[in-house]
Amino acid sequence: MRFFNKPASWRRAVVAVAVCGFVVASCGSDSSEGSGSGDTSAVTAAPGSETTAAPATGAPIKVMTVTTLNAAGPTYENISITAKLYADYINAKGGINGHPLEVTVCDEKFDPAVATGCARQAVDEGMVSIVGSFTYFAESIVPVISESSITWFGACCPITPSELSSPYSFNIGNQPMYAVGAVKRAVDDGCEAINAVIIDGAQVFIPPMENAMKALGKKFGTTVILPPTAQDYSAEVAQASSGADCVIAIISETPFITWNTAWSQSGTTARQYGPQGNLNAVSAKGNEEATDGDVVVGMYPDLSTEPWAEYRGALEAAGVDQEKNDYNSLGGMGTWAAYVGFTKIAEQIEGDITAKSFYDAANTTTNLDLDGMVPPIDFTTEWSDGLEGYNRLFNRSVTYSKLDKGKVVPLQDGFEDVGNLAVGKAP
Repeated sequence: MRFFNKPASWRRAVVAVAVCGFVVASCGSDSSEGSGSGDTSAVTAAPGSETTAAPATGAPIKVMTVTTLNAAGPTYENISITAKLYADYINAKGGINGHPLEVTVCDEKFDPAVATGCARQAVDEGMVSIVGSFTYFAESIVPVISESSITWFGACCPITPSELSSPYSFNIGNQPMYAVGAVKRAVDDGCEAINAVIIDGAQVFIPPMENAMKALGKKFGTTVILPPTAQDYSAEVAQASSGADCVIAIISETPFITWNTAWSQSGTTARQYGPQGNLNAVSAKGNEEATDGDVVVGMYPDLSTEPWAEYRGALEAAGVDQEKNDYNSLGGMGTWAAYVGFTKIAEQIEGDITAKSFYDAANTTTNLDLDGMVPPIDFTTEWSDGLEGYNRLFNRSVTYSKLDKGKVVPLQDGFEDVGNLAVGKAP
C-alpha cells in the first residue's frame, strides 16, 4: 500500500491538510527568525550536567529549526519557543561537549520557495542539522540539505515522502500511528459500533486505520469527511454519532472547538478518540461534560509525567505563557524530544561535531534512549516490512490520556506498538 504514489495528489493533500493544521496543533505567531544562545551504538547519557557547569567556550554548534510562524494558515509558535528554550537550557549546563548550541529558527511562511531558502541557509551557514521541525514543505528542504550531509532530525510529524524515506531523515515521531492507536484503544475498550471522522485532506490516515480495524475483526460503520472551515458541524456530528458507541476523530484543534460544541448540543453519549494536542483542554473548553472520558491518543506521554520534568521546569523558569500555546502537544514535546536526542548523539562524537560526523553518529545509533519520552529508538533498522514508503518511521508506538472534566490526564503508563496493526496484522 502506498499513500504518496502520485506527487500531484500528494501536493493537493498537503494543501488541504494545511488549511486546518491537524498534525501538530497549537497556533500562534512569532518573528520570522530567531536564535538561542566515538561509539554511538548505545546513547543513554542525560543531556548536560545536573550541577552548575562552566560556560561553553568552544565554537558554536549551529542547528536550525524550520516551521511556520507568519502565515494566514496554521502557525506553530510553540515549536519556535521550545527550540530557543532548549538552547538556553543546554547552554546553561555548559553546552554540548563545551560548545554552545546556537539555534536559528527559520520561518518558511507557508511557502515552499521560502522553505527552500531555509534549506539553502542551513547549507550556506554550515548547520550541523535541522532539528525538531514541522513544515508541510519538507519536500523542499530534505533533498537540498542531504547533499551536504545535513540531517532532518527528530521530526514529530513526518508527512512528506522525503521525510519518510530519505536516509538523512531521522524521525522520532510517528505519523500516522496515533490514528491506528485510536482504533486499537477503542476496540480494547469494548466499542462495538465505531464510526470515523477525518478532516478533509487527511484521507491518508484512512488506509492504516482500516487495516487496523480489519485485523481486529471490525469495520467502520460510517466514515465522515469533515470540511475544515465550517461554522456549524451539527449535520456531521449527527452522521458520525448515529448508531455509534465510539467515534474516532482525526480533527485539528481549531475545528475541534466547533465540532465539540455541536457534539455537546447533540446529546450523544458516544465516546470520542482523538489526537494529542488537538482533542485537548482548549477544544473541550465549554463542553467539558460532553467530552468527559474522551480518549486522547498520542506519540508522547502527557506533559505532567516524569519524562518531561526538565521541559516543564524550563517553561516555568522562562515564564512561558502556557495558556497561549499548547505545549502538551506533538509540536511542543516533539521539539524538546528532538533536541534531547540531538544532544545525546552529539555528546558521543569524538572530535568536531559537523554535519557529516553527526550523520555518521546518528546512522550508527542503535539505542537512542530518551528517558521515557518515546521508546528507545534504533536508527539502524528501517521499517522494511511496514507501510510502503514509510521505511524511516522508526518509532511506531502510541500512548494514551483522557479528558477528565476538561483537563488532559494520563490514562496509562508505557507505550503500545501498533506497527503491525497499521499493515493489517494482528497485534
